Amino acid sequence: MIQQTSGNLLIIGGAEDKQKECKILKYFIQEAGGRDSRICVITAASENAGQAAQPYEGLFKGFGCSDLETLNIYFRKDADSQENVDKLIRSSGIFFTGGDQLRITAMLGGTELGKALQHAYERKVIIAGTSAGASVMSETMIIGGEGDTPGEDLIRMAPGLGLLKGVIIDQHFAQRGRIGRLLTAVALNPYVLGIGIDEDTSVHVRADGKLRVIGRGTALIVDASFARISNVDELFAGRPLALAPVQLHVLSEGHDFDILERTSNLQ
Repeated sequence: MIQQTSGNLLIIGGAEDKQKECKILKYFIQEAGGRDSRICVITAASENAGQAAQPYEGLFKGFGCSDLETLNIYFRKDADSQENVDKLIRSSGIFFTGGDQLRITAMLGGTELGKALQHAYERKVIIAGTSAGASVMSETMIIGGEGDTPGEDLIRMAPGLGLLKGVIIDQHFAQRGRIGRLLTAVALNPYVLGIGIDEDTSVHVRADGKLRVIGRGTALIVDASFARISNVDELFAGRPLALAPVQLHVLSEGHDFDILERTSNLQ
């Protein structure tokens, strides 16, 4: 699969700073137009929508955004509401809160709001997501699996929103020891890139396929397209993963990666 980018995504690994410098959230507002931004916060990932939106509403207004709408999507019918669709269409920045990524796809998939989101992406409106809102950006997303040893029991995947193709995202990455499940994900899909993003860290993926890291942690990029050894056909018999060689890029703030060329500015 060839990686495809055409929009403007800010993918956040979760637990972004909301009390001190707030670098990532301020960056989002700036990219959306600063004081002229029109922000749409989508809480579809959370069953407690109002609670999920509250800190972002206060922060974004404090950063100078006076035009802010919150879309609380409790049921699929809410995602077909013309009022909600119109709010999203006029926005210059869209922000997905955290929660359960399956709720996002279940609530938005195939709806008018889902279609409007795709059109916003194609218009290069900046779309940000944190935690579950990060995982859902890709065509295939990780929905579960924990542990240390890479293998079949470590991973569960499902279709995502499909904004970013040929990439799998994992979040809360270093903090929850998720390198094993990201390796398993790319072993099962060796044509995709795996991107693991630490907490209070984000990657800004631009339309030209360039990715830049922003925040205090790192983004780890896994490329298994070079692998000559793989036993993924044996994973379901309980065998641990064998995959080699695998190319890793560990990038901190200010470093770039070209998703299309699969190269970093460290090379």
